[in-house]
Amino acid sequence: MNRRNFISTAAAAATSPIFAQTASPRERPNFIFILADDLGWSDLGCYGHPFIKTPNLDRLASQGTRFTHFYTNSAVCSPSRVAFVTGNFPARHRIHSALDAPDVNKQNGSADFLDPAATNLARVLKQSGYTTAHFGKWHLSSTANDPKPAAYGFDEFRTSWPHAASDPYFWSKTTEMIVDDAIQFIENNRDKPFFVNLWTLIPHAILNPTPAEMARYSDFGPPNVPYKGAHPIYYGAVSGLDDHIGRLLTRLSELGLDQNTVVIFSSDNGPEDIDIYSVNHSGVGSTGAFRGRKRSLYEGGVRVPFLVRWPNKVPAGRVDTTTIASAVDLLPTLSKLAGAALPSSFQADGEDISSALTGAAYKRRKPLLWEWRFDIYGHAVNRSPMLAIRDDDWKLLMNPDRSRVELFNVPRDPTELQNLADRESKIVSRLSRPLLEWHKSLPPGPLRPSAGKNDFPSPSLARKPQR
Repeated sequence: MNRRNFISTAAAAATSPIFAQTASPRERPNFIFILADDLGWSDLGCYGHPFIKTPNLDRLASQGTRFTHFYTNSAVCSPSRVAFVTGNFPARHRIHSALDAPDVNKQNGSADFLDPAATNLARVLKQSGYTTAHFGKWHLSSTANDPKPAAYGFDEFRTSWPHAASDPYFWSKTTEMIVDDAIQFIENNRDKPFFVNLWTLIPHAILNPTPAEMARYSDFGPPNVPYKGAHPIYYGAVSGLDDHIGRLLTRLSELGLDQNTVVIFSSDNGPEDIDIYSVNHSGVGSTGAFRGRKRSLYEGGVRVPFLVRWPNKVPAGRVDTTTIASAVDLLPTLSKLAGAALPSSFQADGEDISSALTGAAYKRRKPLLWEWRFDIYGHAVNRSPMLAIRDDDWKLLMNPDRSRVELFNVPRDPTELQNLADRESKIVSRLSRPLLEWHKSLPPGPLRPSAGKNDFPSPSLARKPQR
């Protein structure tokens, strides 16, 4: 979502093993879901970044569990967010790319907004007695005339803030305002169960950190050069985000709500590529060892941080390196923890992973599926095939016409460089069947000419040089 759109447009019953549906309202946990924008898997200290200072999120990780195999269900924002709120792969809802003006959505084969009638997390919790709120980026609709968050079950929401056009740091200051609204909502609703979406704009471009945020990285870059380097700009923005999440966590503790509040932190997709014009001064988000960035179906585009804290329920200081979890799991999992009933007609693509949150070993039953019909920018090594499936340790990427078929054992080869498709033909056959069947079931739509290709122009060695 670009800056202009954000400012002008302001988305079978189960019984919890921990709290039964008959529990009193105050026994049920509160939920705060913090979603960063374009933050890479390795952009936090607790995920191994050597330079970015994120003490508050690192402390959140030490007080809860850090998951290393958590995935979004798209490598761009709107469809990724659809998965978080609906528990469905986003193509079910005809949202394939970042929502834009209606004519662009039509060109992309996308709906203009998520259907408010779709089962979604906010409405499920609201109908179970929760007070609900959304503060920050929305991007589940296209224009100011589209349905607002209230249509999806949010009691309170804010998606835009007044600003002075002359303020160059407005984008950086939005996190402070989003957190302020969330704190006010929590203070006003401390005596009843609540659910808060806190979706930040940072570190999505265009980044321009405040002088205070930049100051902590003043030693980056060559001496005696007046230009800001990409690293301190990106690092300063992420540290500023961490500062305000720290304020939220402190206030939660002061109110005595931290013990009964599930705090979740994640990102909507991998980091943006520095080749994008709005990011060419700051596009150094880290994917760690992973290949791929935003828009790519390789690990770096869809594998993101996932932190969960719930004192005395979620093990503190634990690093879960085996659970394969995903954005579509959020709705069934939080519904289970809240003791909230899901509609009998609801078809979940995700799974209830509440046992994994509380420390049990968890074996995923359903595979994860992805599709991307559009361009992937940057280096050819990051340009993935159109489709992907992860099932247990194996990940298959392929084009529907089989022009590219790539198979990786993710735990053994997280960088996805050792293509085992020729060696493991039985696994390719087993995984390609459900992947291609799923692809055929998706709403038809246009393809970009470069979709699924990793061509790179190079001079022909056979051509004689001109004299």
